[in-house]
Amino acid sequence: MAEIKNYTLNFGPQHPAAHGVLRLVLELDGEVIQRADPHIGLLHRGTEKLAEQKTYLQSVPYMDRLDYVSMMCNEHAYVMAIEKLLGLEVPLRAQYIRVMFDEITRILNHLMWLGAHALDVGAMGPFLYCFRDREDLFDCYEAVSGARMHAAYYRPGGVYRDLPDAMPQHKPSIIRSAKAVAGLNEHRQGSLLDFIEAFTGRFPTYVDEYETLLTDNRIWKQRTVGIGVVAPEDALAMGFTGAMLRGSGIEWDLRKHQPYEVYDLMDFDVPIGTNGDCYDRYLVRVEELRQSNKIIKQCVEWLRNNPGPVMTDNRKVAPPGRVDMKTNMESLIHHFKLFTEGFHVPPGEAYSAVEHPKGEFGIYLISDGANKPYRMKLRAPDYAHLQSLDEMARGHMIADAVTIIGTQDIVFGSIDR
Repeated sequence: MAEIKNYTLNFGPQHPAAHGVLRLVLELDGEVIQRADPHIGLLHRGTEKLAEQKTYLQSVPYMDRLDYVSMMCNEHAYVMAIEKLLGLEVPLRAQYIRVMFDEITRILNHLMWLGAHALDVGAMGPFLYCFRDREDLFDCYEAVSGARMHAAYYRPGGVYRDLPDAMPQHKPSIIRSAKAVAGLNEHRQGSLLDFIEAFTGRFPTYVDEYETLLTDNRIWKQRTVGIGVVAPEDALAMGFTGAMLRGSGIEWDLRKHQPYEVYDLMDFDVPIGTNGDCYDRYLVRVEELRQSNKIIKQCVEWLRNNPGPVMTDNRKVAPPGRVDMKTNMESLIHHFKLFTEGFHVPPGEAYSAVEHPKGEFGIYLISDGANKPYRMKLRAPDYAHLQSLDEMARGHMIADAVTIIGTQDIVFGSIDR
């Protein structure tokens, strides 16, 4: 019998390492990849089209569901595009809160990436460590918005409300004794800022734990060093942004080069790689965890000492206060009109981008003067990265395709929108 060496293999869409519903059609020569063809379309929800039927405010929760690991960063680009069209000034305190939560979101994203990437390659330990530490940050989300993931906390003109003065407490139950609960509640006695500050104090030791497990681990290095190498000029040509671009040695970060909100007042470094392989991209993202922690510390310190408004005083966009709304008929009508009809945005177009954990996340909005966008276009970073999968995977083994998907940090909500 003749041995057939060339064949086509379906990788996904229900594969545990496909990071969503990616269907990858691999053309193989034995176990070596000759061609990788990503197929998308299995999760399509028509977010850009749906935005044309919703008021500007009603589309904010849709942003959380795009890249559902980087919730508030998606919202940030969207509200900034609206603010550009309206010419809105955002209070300084709201800008600091946004920057702080952007960096909390970056840590959330990178912890998810690190745990899942390590698990794909075969390391179980980091996954458990990363998910343990994500829980604290989800508690911060829950404290400000009431939701652990899909926060809908940012608003055109500021944020939904100021930071709370108390943290939710764990309660004793059948599973947890009073002593165990007291340990869990140790850092929850003060405000949200106290809780975040305590987290930033202990987080660097957590990052040391991840690095102890992986950075010099010879199996990890065998699986990532020299795999999926992308030259700097190729990274630029393929539209890479974020850690994918910086891993190839190009120092480009919107927070430094096109600063928005208060990033120009922050002290942090932009890590870059030298070899452009999966290992370098791992090192870049791990260092980003440390830098984000540093930014959060600076925001906490500033927010402690500077009270103030967290929403614009432009009443065309901002709802009346809760007390006003419940005691004053005009305010009630105003509130009702704002949340049913929405606000009208002057005709024009705007593009707004943030340094999302995965790269440049941009929103292009066109307004025709109505209370709904005429057109919305999303620029998702991982969508641009996915197109390079063929280029990165050629000549590698099937097992390396898993590593390459992991290093790209793809999430299908924003790719297949």
